[in-house]
Amino acid sequence: MALRILCPAKVNLFLHVLGRRPDGYHDIFSLLCGIGIYDEIRLRPSPEGVRVSCSDPALPADEGNLAAAAARRFGEALGRPVGVEIRLEKRIPVAAGLGGGSSDAAGVLLGLNRLHGQPFGAERLRRIGRSLGADVPFFLFGPPALARGIGDELEACPALPPLHALVVTPAFGVSTRMVYQKFDLELTRAEKRPTRAHFESTVFSPGRHLWNDLETVTLARAPELRRVKDMLLAAGAEGALMSGSGPSLYGLFGERKAALRAARALPRGKGWRFFCAELLSQAAPRIEEEGGSEAAGAPRGRSG
Repeated sequence: MALRILCPAKVNLFLHVLGRRPDGYHDIFSLLCGIGIYDEIRLRPSPEGVRVSCSDPALPADEGNLAAAAARRFGEALGRPVGVEIRLEKRIPVAAGLGGGSSDAAGVLLGLNRLHGQPFGAERLRRIGRSLGADVPFFLFGPPALARGIGDELEACPALPPLHALVVTPAFGVSTRMVYQKFDLELTRAEKRPTRAHFESTVFSPGRHLWNDLETVTLARAPELRRVKDMLLAAGAEGALMSGSGPSLYGLFGERKAALRAARALPRGKGWRFFCAELLSQAAPRIEEEGGSEAAGAPRGRSG
């Protein structure tokens, strides 16, 4: 059996950093939501251990690739090495704050679990995912989620309004570790901190709720991102924000055609990528058997 897996990106609709933990991670409070930009993975059993190939030659094919690391962790949990060929068609920008590597890892875990007869339940898979990265449990969880802890304590968020994101990713990446190291907790704005109770009494509003404590760090190092954010708002976005540690920025629009108009209006830096994608009600990777139709026709976002 061979599997085709569509692995979506994510954005942080808000992100508050609450403090540094003894283990070196940071406690956060964040609202995560999948967006319709997809990497595509093909899994095929192999007698030759874990083999990874990728459409992006800049990505490693060894343990530095989260897809390969996920296959190894799955084998450790299973109690025996797994043999699998992983072909990764990379569409989500790398080191961009969109969670592509974590989504790929979640897709490999779910795919291997299916290939091996579902030996693990959802909670066990999330524990394996947590050992790979803080965002992996979200992609195994699925719906828009309020995240606490390092991002792995998840609670489904009340329904979000239908919105479309125009995502702008520059030609450079950002180190998440560096951004957190530069972050100064004393500079955060306490009045911008929604709580779970807050979302029980109000509907998410881009103009009111978008906030990212890490944005000041990344935008200070790349002032051109500040100009892009201002242009997104000038182009009609209801709100604009950096996702995660960046450097991707996105604007939220009520209609797709408004996002597409904004994309045409924004100037394009060399190597920059633009995507129009909807917010998703379900961010778990979608799996089909090769030749099947379960995930056929899923939207992948548009870049240009």
